[in-house]
This record gives sequence, C-alpha cells and structure tokens, in this order.
Amino acid sequence: MFSHVMLGADDVAASKKFYDAVLGALGVPEGKTDPKGRVFYRTPSGVFGISKPIDGKAATHANGSTVGFACDSPEKAKAFHDAGVKNGGKSIEDPPGWREGGSVKLYLAYLRDPYGNKICALHRG
Repeated sequence: MFSHVMLGADDVAASKKFYDAVLGALGVPEGKTDPKGRVFYRTPSGVFGISKPIDGKAATHANGSTVGFACDSPEKAKAFHDAGVKNGGKSIEDPPGWREGGSVKLYLAYLRDPYGNKICALHRG
C-alpha cells in the first residue's frame, strides 16, 4: 500500500546516526545521502527517508502517528529498541514485549526518535 515514508529532521546527520543504528539492527543497510542532503533506506518492501523540511520550517513530529518497522524475530525488535535508546531515542509506552489481543500476538518495541517521531518495531508471532 505504501511506496515510502519520509520523516523530517533538523539535523539529518544526527538522525542518520540514529536510523543507521535502529534499522541496522533489523539488517537494513546504512542510509545513503542524496545530493539534496536527504537520506534514504531502500529495501525490497519499501523506502524510508529523512530530510530537512522543504518549507524551511523546523521539523516536528506528527501527534498520533506511528511508523512501524517489520521484524522477522522478537530479538531483532528488541535490538532495534536497544540501538535506538543508545543513539538518542527514548523508550516509550510499555517495555518491549509480547502483546495479545483477540487472535493476534505481536512483539512490539516503541521509541521516540531524536525529533519526537514515534516509531515501532513489530514482529508478528
């Protein structure tokens, strides 16, 4: 359904360090910077990018929004979380772990990135 997700960051280099760490924990290669200073992480399942806002205003997070990253194991979701905390992110909501609702069992690990964007690593059990 989605072709890409782009998040704003005032300090793209600091955000690249953060996302290199958390996405690297999932096996995603280091982000590549384009001539406009934007950073892209390209995978067979989609593209994730970070950029200074093109309107020249400060980057802000979207209240109520979450960007979820698929994981093929709970261990990778936990590594994503731990890498984020070590690289300027903040652990939020419940600690990483299994959640059950109805017939769904998910391993979730939530973070705020250095600009307040809510991100999550998710493994379907």
